[in-house]
Amino acid sequence: MKYLISVFFTIFSLSMFAQNNAEQTIRNILAEQTASWNNGDLVAFMKGYWKNDSLLFVGKNGPTYGYQKTLSNYQKSYPDKTAMGNLAFNIIQVKPLSADTWFVLGKWSLTRSIGNLSGHYTLLFKKIDNEWVIIADHSS
Repeated sequence: MKYLISVFFTIFSLSMFAQNNAEQTIRNILAEQTASWNNGDLVAFMKGYWKNDSLLFVGKNGPTYGYQKTLSNYQKSYPDKTAMGNLAFNIIQVKPLSADTWFVLGKWSLTRSIGNLSGHYTLLFKKIDNEWVIIADHSS
């Protein structure tokens, strides 16, 4: 019986560590994206996204598929630092859906000299090839 309790405790501890580690990694990715955006570097900002044609981005104009198309849309909408402004994320919720898939809900805001913008976002993170990436982004 002591053996079973010990095994259960070990498995539970490892599971909690993995969850905490995944959440911290996801929060770090969002922090890195914020820093990249605020440095005017959209290519570095996109490092958090899945580099795949199946990446899904949903914005005010509907769905867009693909990493390159998403990057191109960002570059068109935010052609310079004035348009990009200063990004801030307010993370409302980070929760696991499975061992390799996490959901994030938050609010974004851009402080800009040409007028501030803000909205909400939902992100779906997935661990692919041992790396956490955004596979779906709905920002409005």
